[in-house]
Amino acid sequence: MSTPGIKVFAPASVSNLGCGFDILGLALERPGDEIIARLSERKELRITEITGDKGKLPREIDKNTVTIAASALLAHLGEEGRGIDFEIHKRMPFSSGLGSSAASAVAGVVAVNELLRRPLEKRDLLPFAMRGEQFASQAWHADNVAPSLLGGIILIRDNASLDVHRIPAPRGLYLAILHPHIAISTAESRMRLPETVPLVDMVTQTGNLGGLIQGLYQSDFNLISRSLQDVVIEPFRSKEIPHYEEIREAALNAGALGCLISGSGPSMFALCDNSLLAEECGAKMRGVLKKHGLRHDLYISGIHSEGAMKY
Repeated sequence: MSTPGIKVFAPASVSNLGCGFDILGLALERPGDEIIARLSERKELRITEITGDKGKLPREIDKNTVTIAASALLAHLGEEGRGIDFEIHKRMPFSSGLGSSAASAVAGVVAVNELLRRPLEKRDLLPFAMRGEQFASQAWHADNVAPSLLGGIILIRDNASLDVHRIPAPRGLYLAILHPHIAISTAESRMRLPETVPLVDMVTQTGNLGGLIQGLYQSDFNLISRSLQDVVIEPFRSKEIPHYEEIREAALNAGALGCLISGSGPSMFALCDNSLLAEECGAKMRGVLKKHGLRHDLYISGIHSEGAMKY
């Protein structure tokens, strides 16, 4: 017998933001994942339903990011024998560069914390959500998990210790996110990245990172625009995205502050200083893929200020 449940939404996220590989990310208002969780008398975790995954997600507790993260939290709380049933409703694409696995892991731990009447503060759920993300991506980086959980724009000073900090988002920032219907594995994409970086590129990249953070703090859109460049990672990942240069040029010509790859791709985002411009940039970006006959999704979103939440 199960009890009435609670529903949790965890937003998708855009990571890296160009020059912030593995250390910058922001939460989107849409899309995102939804979890319904209920206490159960069965003394075990169960996945009772999955929708929106086209049969791709495992139902085994030790293989699904939701229940891996939830199990880690329950073990920490000394509640290993707690019975919880999960319904997982995927509202976002897989292998898209929008933090699908991170959103699921975040939704899982927030749902458990809510069911148990919030024994932990939201920020303290981060290491347990990371367990699920680590299983999916084979890496320990919080640039999707932290913004999905906490909302806003997040800087991860150190991934190992999860030293994360909120960066102010200037009013008016919107994104147009174009998702071509191709899959890029985060784990495989990371394996193709260079192990060393030329000194000149390191100097350029750190200058852009500092400029972007300063621009966000001061709401200096010109500085933000000049800083939205990636000379280290994007040159490698852009080769895997069809019509990357054409999409980027379309967004920039329409007035975007910058247009870059979201995470490992294939999604690309155009950062804009108002919602109307985001819609116009999105239309130009999708026009490129329409011209080439490639299926895609387009999302227009502001920055989700709260992150994962019960609703």
